[in-house]
Amino acid sequence: MTGSGRTTVRNRANSLSDADSRRERRPLLNRHRERSKYGSTIPIFNTANLKLVLGICFVGFFTIFFMIRHLMNSATEPKLPRAVTPFPAPKIMDLPQFQGEHKESLYWGTYRPHTYFGIRARTPKSLMAGLMWVGVKDGRYHLRHVCRHEDELSTYGWTKHNGRDFGNQVLVDHGMTFTTRFLKSKVEGSGYGGDWAVRINVEIDKSMWNEEFGRGAQLFFYLADEADNALDVSRENLNIHEDSLLASGTREDIGDWQLHLKSMDDLELHYSGFRTPHFHNLSDLVEENLASQIRKHAKLQLSDSIDDAPNVLVFQIIGGFPFTTDIALITGTDLESFREEERVTMLTGMSLSNKLKYKEQEFDKKFEKTFNLAEKVDSESISVGKAAIGNLLGGIGYFYGQSKIALSRIPNLREDVNYISYWPTELYTAVPSRSFFPRGFLWDEGFHELIIWRWDIHISLDIIGNWLDLMNIDGWIPREQILGAESLSRVPVEFVPQHPTNGNPPTLFLALNDIINGLKNNKFTARDGSEISLFLERAFVRLEAWFHWFNTTQSGKQMSSYYWHGRDNRTMREINPKALSSGLDDYPRASHPSEDEYHLDLRCWMLLAADCMHSIQELLDMESKPDMDYGYTAKLLSNFELLNQMHFDGAYDAYFDFGNHTEKVQLRWKEVEAGNYATRQLVRDVKEIPILRLVPHIGYVSFFPFMGRIIPSDSWILEKQLELILNRSLLWTEYGLRSLAKTSSLYMKHNTEHDPPYWRGPVWINMNYRILSALHHYSQVNGPYQAKAKAAYAELRSNLIRNIVRNYQQSGFLWEQYDQIQGKGKGAHPFTGWTSLVVLIMAEAYGNI
Repeated sequence: MTGSGRTTVRNRANSLSDADSRRERRPLLNRHRERSKYGSTIPIFNTANLKLVLGICFVGFFTIFFMIRHLMNSATEPKLPRAVTPFPAPKIMDLPQFQGEHKESLYWGTYRPHTYFGIRARTPKSLMAGLMWVGVKDGRYHLRHVCRHEDELSTYGWTKHNGRDFGNQVLVDHGMTFTTRFLKSKVEGSGYGGDWAVRINVEIDKSMWNEEFGRGAQLFFYLADEADNALDVSRENLNIHEDSLLASGTREDIGDWQLHLKSMDDLELHYSGFRTPHFHNLSDLVEENLASQIRKHAKLQLSDSIDDAPNVLVFQIIGGFPFTTDIALITGTDLESFREEERVTMLTGMSLSNKLKYKEQEFDKKFEKTFNLAEKVDSESISVGKAAIGNLLGGIGYFYGQSKIALSRIPNLREDVNYISYWPTELYTAVPSRSFFPRGFLWDEGFHELIIWRWDIHISLDIIGNWLDLMNIDGWIPREQILGAESLSRVPVEFVPQHPTNGNPPTLFLALNDIINGLKNNKFTARDGSEISLFLERAFVRLEAWFHWFNTTQSGKQMSSYYWHGRDNRTMREINPKALSSGLDDYPRASHPSEDEYHLDLRCWMLLAADCMHSIQELLDMESKPDMDYGYTAKLLSNFELLNQMHFDGAYDAYFDFGNHTEKVQLRWKEVEAGNYATRQLVRDVKEIPILRLVPHIGYVSFFPFMGRIIPSDSWILEKQLELILNRSLLWTEYGLRSLAKTSSLYMKHNTEHDPPYWRGPVWINMNYRILSALHHYSQVNGPYQAKAKAAYAELRSNLIRNIVRNYQQSGFLWEQYDQIQGKGKGAHPFTGWTSLVVLIMAEAYGNI
């Protein structure tokens, strides 16, 4: 209504202006006329006047011609759909603080998190490197390359990683233990981004290794140039004791380069060079080459041959257990000042050992300074904390490609949908899981940044800026970033298209709110504080558009109500249609999706966003716009009485969603006709007509007002919230809080025949962290329930830390979720996305979230 009112006023003003201008133009221009000799009144033209008139006519003719042509072209050229039109504002990543030294310092990195070990640069067409090896499983050889659950590695992950120039990773594969260490170096004469080195150490556990499969390891280290530059092998017969040079090449970004390998051990080397347009299936090339060699020569070794102008080189390294090898990429080798032996020596052997040791000590010191855990947890917990942040930082990736945007108006249907492509975009982001979710997820990233900004504010702002630059003209950001062939190859086709009608929790506001709070409490240097302010100033217009998108497209029928779009109201398979856009997937909502429902969690996310926007305005001394008063919106959404009227159920003393709902829904077997035959399927069976009501399922969503600290510290409702949290018959376990109460009709129920329970019972660390944060808050605020909150906080914190640490020691992984009955890790692993929040739980670092 407001928008149409402004349009009407603006049009009326334009009409009045046009009328005035017409009245002003009404008198005709006086022309000088003389009566001709024939008695008629005609203009008198002399030669000069005639030339002027002809000139004007000539110009007018071509002006009209080009206007008509332009209009015709405009009519024939289709207008770019809004869903794939970039947001019309300067990019955040174009700020000076993200250029120069900052950009170069982050150029190279372990930015291929989906591989067990992979290196690339932050550029669309990069020189890439990676590691493969031959492993043994069930008595058969298998080539390891891409992180997969099926490989059944005992453990893998970065035990330490600083996000910039150092990392230490341990991988254990059925008796073989690999240690991969990564180091970057920038010296005089280096090309752009500097040099890098990798140390690979291989050992075996004799008690677990079957010598029938050999007394040595087979490694494959490769280079691949996405820019299609040809790579050169140094010579036909590789012998590292004669010459460490393996390969060389040239690129526009880093100049000429060389790859060197050095080792004190006796190693056998072979190679193959391939020319391919595809880089997401490099292991297939290696397997095909090995298979061919086995058929021809009965040997498991590469062919020692190359295709013409290869853009992929693979080096096979064969060595007896144990062995260590150093591999170094040296850049800028075309410069006259290049000193090959000196540069190679600096990144191999004893010099590399010293540098790695120094970087490891530097990591340990920074970890303690940042999180101060020595007096809060034991040494075993500290080791897990280091692995948590190491894996999170080591899992940061760089991606480039185009998202697929769905045109279908019926989301969630597993059928082919028409889609269009987003503009080509790059994304620098952390990922939830290297094995299962090795790509960017919008709502996960806000939780990641709660940790990363404390470690390195510059990396954190870079990541947040990358995400906000993905925004389209409407203020929408695709929630899952499936960019490039490597990402596309690992995602089921039905989940690839992103729906521009659907949102995702705006958790970046969690991190931004926390950063602003740190700024107010002088946690940053003057320079960092200035850069944060410049960032917020540039980002504000995008954050405002993001807020506006939610506030308009996801708003409900009632004032200050919101609901997640994208639920399927026609499903015959789901017992409770999922709200994938909420991030909580199968968490119970109203049984019958409609425009009448409103979701408690989204209302609280909007409060967080409004409060953060208001804080930015205050920080930057910005005036509030009449049509976008964030302070007023925050007050409205935090109105305790209004919240209770809309979402509080006195019968349960709990907060719920509202919608068209019945509890009498079940899945039952039914014969369903499919073409010429019938199949037996589980289908949705509704036994009662739904009515508009509160949705009586106690779980994580019920505690969003508590997480948002909306409940006054002296309110009896706060006591009821604490009782719900502590009730062992509902949510409380020895391993953390369940996602859904045991009393719920959907507790641990399948949503479809093939959809096991996900957010219907297991313990999730991101929500436990937010509840723990609220408990910590209420334990610090005077009130009648302060002591109760303090006791609940201490016990929940202890339970979470103990179970996560125990699981890591037993399994070697942090997990996506934890079983609510036995505490065992479940789902994707390693899951060093928001489960890494354990390090903040250990540090008792909660900020203002």
